[in-house]
Amino acid sequence: MRVNNSFLSRVWNIYDSNIIVSLFLSSNSIIKSKMKFGTAIVAIACALNGANAFAPSTFGVRSNSAMFMSTEAPAKTVTKLPSSVKPGVVTGKALIDLLTHAKENKYAIPGVNIVGSNSINSCMEAAQKYGGPVMVTFSKGGGQYIAGKAADNTDDAASIAGSIAGAKHVREVAKLYGVPVVLHTDHCQKAWLPWIDGLLDASEEYYKTHGEPLFSSHMLDLSEEPLEENIAICKTYMERMAKIDMLLEFELGITGGEEDGVDNTDVDSSRLYTQPEEVFYAYEELSKVDNAAFTCAASFGNVHGVYAPGNVDLQPVILHNSQKYIKEKLSSDDNKPMFFVFHGGSGSSTEDIRYAIEAGVIKMNIDTDTQWAFWDGIRGYEAANHDYLQGQIGNPESPDKPNKKFYDPRMALRAGEESMAGRLCKAAEDLNCVDVLNWA
Repeated sequence: MRVNNSFLSRVWNIYDSNIIVSLFLSSNSIIKSKMKFGTAIVAIACALNGANAFAPSTFGVRSNSAMFMSTEAPAKTVTKLPSSVKPGVVTGKALIDLLTHAKENKYAIPGVNIVGSNSINSCMEAAQKYGGPVMVTFSKGGGQYIAGKAADNTDDAASIAGSIAGAKHVREVAKLYGVPVVLHTDHCQKAWLPWIDGLLDASEEYYKTHGEPLFSSHMLDLSEEPLEENIAICKTYMERMAKIDMLLEFELGITGGEEDGVDNTDVDSSRLYTQPEEVFYAYEELSKVDNAAFTCAASFGNVHGVYAPGNVDLQPVILHNSQKYIKEKLSSDDNKPMFFVFHGGSGSSTEDIRYAIEAGVIKMNIDTDTQWAFWDGIRGYEAANHDYLQGQIGNPESPDKPNKKFYDPRMALRAGEESMAGRLCKAAEDLNCVDVLNWA
């Protein structure tokens, strides 16, 4: 499919409020349909081919981005999904089968931080549109927000309750979107382990009734601790999680920048790069646990947040070297024995992302860009409907005409959802995660 450059440039510049107004207020039919302008954005974003989804050029930072170029999508062949993988939340063997399918077919699953039902639904809507799996990721702060900022968070009670509530929401609706969904939690440092303990309690109870855990996986980020202590604690948690078929994600090295209460902005740059020997040590130790399933967030220069080009020095060759090292140590026939995950992807080039996927990256975290996209959808909605949002009654059509259909909170929030979903469609393109659901 070829895309008209000038038209896309105009549409994507909706982040300029003047263009929003000119594009959308010019159409009475769009106004009468409650200004659901985000639907057009999602459709266009999902149609884009070759979009550099994580480069800072997106969302108005640089207007001459390659994403406006006309391209042809190359044909690709995706193997059948294992029969264990079905629409809805995937856990246990089905999760391992899905990750193996991703590694073999060289795509990575978007792992998206969420803060409520709106962003949760955006993830699943996007996955439905791009035709691939998605990982819905709860942070400790996100869980607290879901419970309500006024709720008592003594001993992480609100963070635990909110994360569980969000997981149950996903459990109830995921199948309706027809895609595999992974229920995951993000960075948990040593001081936050009681939060994960509470979530594991919930998964153990869920397992007794349903034969699977509530969550699919949890991440422990003990990278600030010495390597031996990091892996020893991870191994203890792996032993508990393996009994209920849960996957553990662990971190080696440090992801720079700041995200949701984890601040590594001033860390020594040498700690941003993991060594193959460290990866093998973790692999060997965790593999000693019966029924162990794990992924590794090995740092290779990753930084949370979005930065101008040249400020982040990614070295995905570290992942390639680590796979080779493990393969040799194990005398294995598997060229990629480790499942890797990619943190801090904002600002990364498409080339670095694809090269990391070649090394066995099966999931990439996304937070900064989707936060901006959600806000930008709301901002665009307000700009397009500004004159209808200044009072309950009275607008350019009539001083007596009510504006309820414009200030209904669902309208602005829906615009945020659609904008975020559109952003994830572009992310999926860079991650090779488009049209990969070749059901068995």
